[in-house]
Amino acid sequence: MRTKKENGGGTFEVGSNILIRTVTMYQVGRIRSVDADWIVLDDASWIADMGRFSTALESGELAEVERCPSWIAVARGSIVDVVPWTHDLPKKSK
Repeated sequence: MRTKKENGGGTFEVGSNILIRTVTMYQVGRIRSVDADWIVLDDASWIADMGRFSTALESGELAEVERCPSWIAVARGSIVDVVPWTHDLPKKSK
């Protein structure tokens, strides 16, 4: 099983926390797996309202969070950008 997938100069590593911005929404979680078509996240949340993007990245503070009951798969074709999430993952919806 591959644990890394090269992506335009960056590397997605299994076990890393990331924030994914797609065309229509944001997700944050821990990478379970990566292949050519999907990034699967465990301990994931949909970020309904991020607030200011730079503030969220610096502080980890998110305005509105909806926890996923299990894993979530994000289609790589829908991704605008991926950012390392250096904060604790949200544990509650708010």
